[in-house]
Amino acid sequence: MQPFIIIHLVAALLALFLGAIVLFRRKGTTSHRLLGWVWVVLMVIICLSSFFIQTIYPFGWFNFIHLLSVFTLVMLVQAIRHIRNGRIRSHQISMISIYFLALIGAGIGALMPGRLLGSFLFGW
Repeated sequence: MQPFIIIHLVAALLALFLGAIVLFRRKGTTSHRLLGWVWVVLMVIICLSSFFIQTIYPFGWFNFIHLLSVFTLVMLVQAIRHIRNGRIRSHQISMISIYFLALIGAGIGALMPGRLLGSFLFGW
């Protein structure tokens, strides 16, 4: 298994777990900010590592997942801007959207038959 796949998977599992904690804990606290920054770093690692996972697709190395990675990076920057400018509700919407669309949605997609993770875990 490629090292970037392992990095990608470990960061995704940590982000999935940590993201749930951040979403359900009290907001605005020092721990919320600290755990939030750790989650953002994990998400950046997930996105960047996706560009190094070498799988051949009909259109080369890049596919929809890579577009999702670019979109996620842009959304992370926007979410940080929102909170720094006091737009709390916009920050919440951005972060929740990233968690569910980019992390859970992509994770479900990775478990589908024919995908590497699905094949590895379930033999599909």
